[in-house]
Amino acid sequence: IEDDEPFPALEIADSDALEVGDIVLAIGDPFGVGQTVTSGIVSALARTRIGISDFGFFIQTDAAINPGNSGGALLDMHGRIVGINSAIYSRSGGSHGIGFAIPSNMVQLVVAGARSGSGLKRPWFGASVQEVTPDIAESLGMDRPVGVLIANMHPASPAAKAGLQTGDVIVAVAGHEILDPNAFRYRIATRGIDASAELSVVSRV
Repeated sequence: IEDDEPFPALEIADSDALEVGDIVLAIGDPFGVGQTVTSGIVSALARTRIGISDFGFFIQTDAAINPGNSGGALLDMHGRIVGINSAIYSRSGGSHGIGFAIPSNMVQLVVAGARSGSGLKRPWFGASVQEVTPDIAESLGMDRPVGVLIANMHPASPAAKAGLQTGDVIVAVAGHEILDPNAFRYRIATRGIDASAELSVVSRV
C-alpha cells in the first residue's frame, strides 16, 4: 500500500520477555461481526504439543479468541505486539478460554524474509534430535527428562564443528531451557541466519 504519508505502526516486543500472568489483549474479527478486542492473561508459554505446525511453539492465553481472530494481534499492556493469534482449543467451534498465538520473535523472522523477498530461511543445525525419555535421562545422571538427544549428525554440520557428538543432550539454547524437539527447533530458528548460540549440553562421555 502506497501513500504520501507513512502509516502508523505498532512496536513489536520481545516475546521471550513475556511471563505467565501478564495481561494481554487479543484483536480480531470473530465470526465476522467486526473488529473486537478481548482481554485476558498469558496462561502458559512455550506450548509445543498442540499439533498445529512443525514449528509448534505458542503463547497460550485465556483472552477470548474465536474463529475469525486468526491473524489479529496479541498485544501487551503497552500496546506492543507480542504475538499473532493463530488457533483455539475447542470442541464446539467457540472459545473455551484456551487460545494460541505465534510468538512475535518468530513473526519478525517471517516479516524480515517477506521484506527481503527471500522468504523464511531457517538456520541449518545439521543434526536430527529426539525427545529425552526417563530412561535416557537416568542413564546420563540427569534429574529429569528434559532437552533433546542428538540422534544423527552430518559430519560437516555446524553441530559437528562445535564439537557435539551423537548421544549428547542439549538442555538449553542461549539460556532458554529446552523441553522437547519442537522447542529446540524454535530456539534455533529464531536465532536467525549466520548467528551463533551458546548451548548447554549434557555429554555422553
